[in-house]
This record gives sequence, structure tokens and C-alpha cells, in this order.
Amino acid sequence: MSAKYIKKEIADLNGTGRTQAYYKMETQAMSHKQFVNLCSRSGAFQDYVVDAVLKLVAEKLPLCLADGSSVKIDGIGTFTAKLGVRSDMVQDAFEPGETRRNAGTIVVKGVSYRADNDLIRETRRKCILERGGESRLRKPKAPLEERVAMARKYLEKHRIMRVNDYAQLTGLSKTTASMELRKIVLDPASGITFEGWRSQKIYILRPQQQG
Repeated sequence: MSAKYIKKEIADLNGTGRTQAYYKMETQAMSHKQFVNLCSRSGAFQDYVVDAVLKLVAEKLPLCLADGSSVKIDGIGTFTAKLGVRSDMVQDAFEPGETRRNAGTIVVKGVSYRADNDLIRETRRKCILERGGESRLRKPKAPLEERVAMARKYLEKHRIMRVNDYAQLTGLSKTTASMELRKIVLDPASGITFEGWRSQKIYILRPQQQG
């Protein structure tokens, strides 16, 4: 088996003077039908048997997760339900005066998956990597100080700003924009702070900066 890897650039947000890189596999989609056909090629089971087993797993796994079980499938990994606050609610905190959430405001937000070590080892053993391309960051035309000023001006007009807004405003990728905003809000002099959490996070002007 062979696959290509891509070298991706990460912005220098720690002031080290150099960017960092990480490596990502170049992937292509494999459909459910293609995977079933691949499994049946061994001759042990026909397509319809493999398909039926996979559908049974897909049917029973949510029932187990919803019951609070952390499900381990040997050779594949462990599945666990992730909880979060309903999308129309603001994330709460352990602070005086915070409104306590009840069960009606907590929902399943996703399913976490931790790969089995055997799956990782077997994938590593069978994978032959080849060099692919490189993915470089889009370099913003304005320095950081000007980007912060642009964000403040945007907030004066629109009141709230999301990561996508900042990315479009500055020409940064969404990932780089998110990392840069996390750095900006730590500096009180930026005049920018945030509310909410994760997908509900919005950026606003600090109270003293609002008109």
C-alpha cells in the first residue's frame, strides 16, 4: 500500500521567527459499497453478509453510546459520546451568578473515537509513504497591528465577529485566523475579547472600547 503525504505550514504565533510544519496524508474517499466489496474479496463472506454486519453495528452503536457506554471494538477502537450545551445556549462556567444548566440544555454534540493501538500499528506496517506536495500559508498583506485595527473597525460596525469573518478580512486561512484571534484576546491592549465557546464563540469589543 502506498500513500502521499503533504507538508503543511503552520503560522508562527509564538514569535520564534520561524514557521512550523506538520504532515498530513493525502486522502481519497472510499464509499461504503467499495469498502464492502474490499472486505468480501477474501471469499469468507459475501457482500450482503458484510453489508448486514456493518449496518447492524451502525444501528446498535448509537444505542450503546446513548446509554452511557464507552464501546471498544477490538482492532478498531473505542467510541464515546461527547456532550455539550445546546447550540442556542451560551456556554456556562463555574463562576458566581452563572445560570446552572438542566438536562434539557445538554445534548450529544459528537462522538469521540480513539483508535486501537493494533489498528495504528497495522496501518503503519502496511503504509508506504511517498512525497506529495506542500501547502503554504497565505501571507497576509498587513502586519498584525493593522489586522487588529481592521478587526476593531469591523466590530465597531457589526458588533460581533466570527473566525470566518476575521479570515476573510485578513486573508488568513481559517485555522490561522482562529489561532491568531486566541492570541489577540489575551492582550487587553487589542480591545477585543470573546463570548461563548467553541462553535458558539464570537468576538466583541471590550466594554471600554464599545461606543
